Formats: sequence, structure tokens, C-alpha cells
Amino acid sequence: MSGEGAAQSNSAASSVEFRNATKRYRGQAADALEDFSLTVEAGEICVLVGPSGCGKTTALRLVNRMVELTDGDILIDGESVRRRSPAELRRRIGYVIQQIGLFPHLTIGDNVGVVPRLLGWDRQRIQRRVQEMLDLVSLPADMRDRFPAQLSGGQRQRVGVARALAADPPLMLMDEPFGAIDPINRERLQNQFLRLQSEIRKTILFVTLDIDEAIKMGDRVAVMQQGGVLAQYAPPAELLMSPANDFVEDFVGADRALKRLALTRAGDVELRPVDNGLPFALVRDEAGRPVAWERGGERLAVRTVGCDESLRDVLSELLLAPLALGAVIDAEGRVQGVLDVELIHQLLERESAGRGAA
Repeated sequence: MSGEGAAQSNSAASSVEFRNATKRYRGQAADALEDFSLTVEAGEICVLVGPSGCGKTTALRLVNRMVELTDGDILIDGESVRRRSPAELRRRIGYVIQQIGLFPHLTIGDNVGVVPRLLGWDRQRIQRRVQEMLDLVSLPADMRDRFPAQLSGGQRQRVGVARALAADPPLMLMDEPFGAIDPINRERLQNQFLRLQSEIRKTILFVTLDIDEAIKMGDRVAVMQQGGVLAQYAPPAELLMSPANDFVEDFVGADRALKRLALTRAGDVELRPVDNGLPFALVRDEAGRPVAWERGGERLAVRTVGCDESLRDVLSELLLAPLALGAVIDAEGRVQGVLDVELIHQLLERESAGRGAA
């Protein structure tokens, strides 16, 4: 994604604090959200995850006062949300939902410019900002004159993100934003959004039902259970390695070791040296790039691994490869070392032993 729009952004990210936030709907005996407390640091993605009906979306809507608190408080940069009118609050908070919510009778450009118009920006400033936002989410300029029905689901979702960012809010709320997208485009959107976040560093509250998405997207993950109770709030690695209770352990899943591998990049591992006890010799060109595996005149193709590839993806490919060795390369294609299934297994064993010792 282009950094042009990001370069124009100058709004600092906001911290968000839930202080014993409680919501009980009229006529209901039980709370939708009960005594909910956590802090989201400025510039972080906090993912709220849990089964249907556990209060995730309620917590999100309390922040912009689409739903009103029964008790407790929510503070943005130390100031209670109660101190601002709902309309003023919502104009300063980006909001992205699963159904996207674009106005079908407005062009894409007009959809993106909705909040700046409400804030009284002049026409030229709005046009510049719309173009910056389309560039930022990698949509072509000619798309601004189309209507939502003329776009694919993934394109409409990117327009939704552009609209939420148009007024440069310090805080974004995202309610299952990729839930209605097919798996291939969903992964692409996730990756694009994470790259975008690395540029703009907004504070984001992100709701999902999918624990894999939560682990991938979140700097910290809040696992919620029925009754609007916070079961655990932790970075993804801690959540996978040290579930707080049986509910979290079951929700995270029996394959949490594999999920943990998704958080580790090949470049983060102490790799095997290229010329130390491997069953095949690695043939390299003059620049240090891998050419083939060789033994006794036999040559096999090399499976190369980028330093930023996750160990989960690497393991999946190595298990299916005729030679379960991966040559880890840097951005210039030079070999940095070798990964194999045994090395990944040893990493998991060390982490498991560390959890036991703790």
C-alpha cells in the first residue's frame, strides 16, 4: 500500500480504557457485558474474540455510544466518553462493519468523503483526501466515480476502511470487518490491513469470532466468554502458551502449538548452518543464492524460505516436500541458513519445557 496517504496523517493514536464497564439491556436478567476492564495502548490493535453472544460487539458499540453504559466507564485518552455527545464522538472514531455499510446511491468518492463533509472540510480538501485514501488502500483512481454495486466484496471492504480513515481518526472500531469475505480474499485483506497499520499506527478495536484471525491481527487479544466476562487479555503468544483457564484453552484449540508457529518468522529462528551435517550439500551461485541440493551427483530442487515467512507455513510445505529442508534467504536471495522439521520440533519442545518450568 502506498505511504502517500499515511504521510498526510498527523492525528496521534488514542489510548482506550474500559473501567468496570457493564451493560444490561432492559428486560434482560443477565448482563450483556459484566464488569469489563482492560486498557488498549495507543497505536495497538486489540482484538475482542469469543463465541456468539459473549458481548464483543456490545463492548465495541459502547465506545462510540451506539450503546449506552449501564455502569462503569470508558475513557479515550483519559476522558470519559460520556463527556462528549454521541455525534461528536462518532465523527472522531472510524467505524468499519462486516456489511460495510456503504451508501448505495453515492459514488465511492462521495462515500469516502462523508465524514470530512460532516466536519465542514472544503471541497478541494475533501477531493485530495479521497484520492489519498484510495491510494492508501490500493484502489485505482477511476474507481472513485463508480457505485458500490459495481465493486467486488473485497473492494467494497477496502472502501469501508478508506471511509473510516478519511477524517484521520485516532481510534478505529472494526466489527468483523472481513467476516463476509471468501477465505483467499480475506487473507489478502488481513495482510493488506496489517501493512497499512504498520504505516498509520492507529488504535484499533477489532471484533472477530475467529481465533486464528485474532492471533494474526492482534497486538493483544481479549478472550470473552458468555455473560460478557473477560476470560483473558494477553499478547497472542502468551495466550497460546499460557491459557488462563479451561475455557480459554478449549477456545484457543488443541492445535495451539501450530498457531504459535504462525507467530514466529523463519528469520527469528537460530538456523542450521549450511555446511554442518546436512544430508545434502547446498549448491550456491557466486552471489550466495541457492541453486540446488546435491549428493553423489544427484540434484534436487531447493525450497527457499523468506525470512518473513511463518514457521506454520514453512512446516506445512516441508511436510509435503520430497526433501524436508528449506533454505532461508534474505531480501537479496542470499542463503542465511537451513530450516527443517526437526528444528521446528525442537523449538516447540523448548517452549513447552519453558511453560512447564514457569
